[in-house]
Amino acid sequence: MNTTPAHDARMASMTFASVYPHYLAKVEKKGRTKEELHQVIAWLTGFDEAQLQSLINEKATFADFFERANLNPNAQFITGTICGYRIEEIENPVTRQVRYLDKLVDELAKGKKMEKILRTV
Repeated sequence: MNTTPAHDARMASMTFASVYPHYLAKVEKKGRTKEELHQVIAWLTGFDEAQLQSLINEKATFADFFERANLNPNAQFITGTICGYRIEEIENPVTRQVRYLDKLVDELAKGKKMEKILRTV
């Protein structure tokens, strides 16, 4: 199942600020912390706390967010299904990167060990 151009455009135009509170609520509801969420985001994107806050404040779209990111080279090892899409089969780069982030947040919320989430083991 591949994404449509309309789906890709919608993903690219969504703001990180609109999704971030949902990520935070999801992980905190499962007993994880904001710091752990930020560690996961930093691993994927290279953004520190100040950069994340700046992106939230300016309501950066996911297209802008990932254009500025220094994507971790091990991100390619994030595989599996998220929201009905097999991540490794998504052709649009921005959509794939958003799904990488979604998958990492899911793994964090499901209680996976940080070493596994960050693909260090």
